[in-house]
Amino acid sequence: MLPGDPERSNIHYRAHPLTWDELDLTATCRGETMRWQAKHDRDAFKEVWLLFDNERGRFPLYPGESVWIEYAYTVGDDKWGNWFQRAVRLPTEQLEVQLAFPAHLDPVVWGTETSMTAEASPLRTPPIRSDAGELRQFTWVTATPALHARYRLEWRFRARPEQDMSQGEFR
Repeated sequence: MLPGDPERSNIHYRAHPLTWDELDLTATCRGETMRWQAKHDRDAFKEVWLLFDNERGRFPLYPGESVWIEYAYTVGDDKWGNWFQRAVRLPTEQLEVQLAFPAHLDPVVWGTETSMTAEASPLRTPPIRSDAGELRQFTWVTATPALHARYRLEWRFRARPEQDMSQGEFR
């Protein structure tokens, strides 16, 4: 689904809602599993806030400290468009996004950045491609991303026709 076609997206997701169970979201900080809280729960859109605690206690991030927060989730291609978007809501020294695809699909990746004051523009640094067996991975890193910036990575598969989700067929 493309984010620029909300009507088509809403029709698709009403018939095929995205669920938390299928996302199988996991998050860690300093080797600790993190709890998360749903902030938006719609058929087509999920937003979570990662919490600095778990069943064993809290592990706050204090001013001046820095940590790696890692999270992962799974979405089938029947419920995911060819894009990923990440908003920066807290001061961040480095943001890294890794996307992994089956190499046989011959994926290509590009991205844009938007802010509260600027239209979408190409990422300042390109995603870096690496191949490992049957996977093609793309890694994109930026240092000190601006607060409220949104980064969108998009992709297409050159070895597969695009699927028309409204018709349930390939074109």
